[in-house]
Amino acid sequence: MNQPAITLWSDAQFYSPYVMSVYVALAEKGLSFSLKTVDLDRGEHLTPQWQGYGLTRRVPVLAIDDFELSESSAIAEYLEERFAPPEWERIYPHELHKRARARQIQAWLRSDLGPIREERSTDVVFGGVKKPALTETGVACAQKLYDTALSLLAHGNPNLFGEWCIADADLALMLNRLVLNGDTVPPPLVEYATFQWQRASVQRYVALSAKRSG
Repeated sequence: MNQPAITLWSDAQFYSPYVMSVYVALAEKGLSFSLKTVDLDRGEHLTPQWQGYGLTRRVPVLAIDDFELSESSAIAEYLEERFAPPEWERIYPHELHKRARARQIQAWLRSDLGPIREERSTDVVFGGVKKPALTETGVACAQKLYDTALSLLAHGNPNLFGEWCIADADLALMLNRLVLNGDTVPPPLVEYATFQWQRASVQRYVALSAKRSG
């Protein structure tokens, strides 16, 4: 299968959950791509020299030939449409309502749960850092995550919709902010997050961040 040249821009440490989501999407699609990094801590993304997407100045950025796109969920949907099944692997559920629900979950994870992102940053997930106990606000937010995730996974299957999709990677990462910090997480959610984390595409990304940290 012929494909255009694809480049994925990442933060230099590979700590971005949104870069991970796009990386996993590309890997699951079976697409070849090159990786480039920009050092966010040093503000390289704000300089005129950065050859990334100039409108948002954020990662991830996907470049396909002369087309550039940012925002991870938009990139995943674009990849699903441009490199469509059955020629390419599927990253969203086949059934319409499940596909819509997967996108809803992705949007929710990105727009809500701010206290978890603040109190359990991804250096917990990718750098092995341990954070202090959650604040009262953080505890309430974590409970909201647990209640919602338990409801979504009440069917008892290892994936959200009976088949793996990109929303599984995103939900597992949010849960692992707590699981890998040693917080008390309901066992079914620990099992789900641990299972999702063993997926080859996810482990390839984790290895990138571990290599940079080492």
